[in-house]
Amino acid sequence: MFPRDVIPAGPVVLRAFVDADLGPMARACADPEIIRFIPSVPVPYTREDATSYLKVAEQLWDSGGASFAVADAGTGEWLGNAGLKPLDSRGNGEVGYMIAPWARGRGVATAATRALTEWAFAHGVGRMELLADVENLASQRVALAAGFQREGLLRSAEPQRDGTRRDLVSFARLCDDSGDRVRPFLPGFPGGALSDGTVRLTPLTVTDADDYHALQSLPEVVEHSVPPQAPDPTETEEFCQEAGMRWLAGERAEAAIRDAGTGAFAGHIQLTSIIPPLGQAMMGYSMLPEFRGRGFATRAANLLAEWAFEHTPLARIIAGTSPDNLASHRVLERAGFTQEALLHGLLPGPDGTRLDDLQWYRLRPRG
Repeated sequence: MFPRDVIPAGPVVLRAFVDADLGPMARACADPEIIRFIPSVPVPYTREDATSYLKVAEQLWDSGGASFAVADAGTGEWLGNAGLKPLDSRGNGEVGYMIAPWARGRGVATAATRALTEWAFAHGVGRMELLADVENLASQRVALAAGFQREGLLRSAEPQRDGTRRDLVSFARLCDDSGDRVRPFLPGFPGGALSDGTVRLTPLTVTDADDYHALQSLPEVVEHSVPPQAPDPTETEEFCQEAGMRWLAGERAEAAIRDAGTGAFAGHIQLTSIIPPLGQAMMGYSMLPEFRGRGFATRAANLLAEWAFEHTPLARIIAGTSPDNLASHRVLERAGFTQEALLHGLLPGPDGTRLDDLQWYRLRPRG
């Protein structure tokens, strides 16, 4: 059993629940993000549900876990909940939290998670785990900021309200880890987007799935895809759902190319095949027909390359094109890429054939 301590956590404190927490808790649990990512929260959520939750929290203590209110260190105002599940058969703990919408964006979740994790370590727990929905990027960032390392994906691990199941991203921190913030190899775009006034790059999300699928299904795009086959709609949606998670994991950066004036989806650009020890990544892009010939692809390639060289450790970006794709050659030349080599039979083609790939590169500017 864990002791019922009060845990200081910088701007917040983890303390026992009081009756005054019931009202704000009920208000917080009407938040769409809480409803979306915590399927166990009743809808609608009432003060009576909050009262019932306090009984569950008490049972958690009795079963070997811990449950706290996260409160403002100065005023005592309720800001959220944080808890520790009973240890599993291997002695591992799992931390969870819920933060009110009015308390987000000021490090409350990170402070509470870090403090609760270190408190558990001080009481003999050797490993703490944290699970987050694949689309809950805020929670994944909290895990990294609290010193947790991403370990992988748990497929269909979380039952949903509608009977389906969702994947969860698994993070863990060991008692002898440094606890330092884990900084992603690929940070987000400054301010959430890149723009030169004509085109705008935004991270690809599930809201782009229909446009992205239509783009990737175009015959001329399929022809130059690897492998050269049209995507499945379900796989497209999963790809877009997971794009943010993959970005945070440092695996790939997927962005929508938009008309800066209208916001319309114009195309797609990516950094993939990232090799951190080499400081190298591969760029790929495709445009909808109505936006071709307007310089959008060149602008997007230049924006993404400049961001990569300024904000990531990448020193070399490569791209591959079909030897006869002259339009793509011109895009890369105008975006500062240099032709490097022709690799014979590198790519899979239709009906078991192999295709040549003309490779290009752009290096981080010196100095």
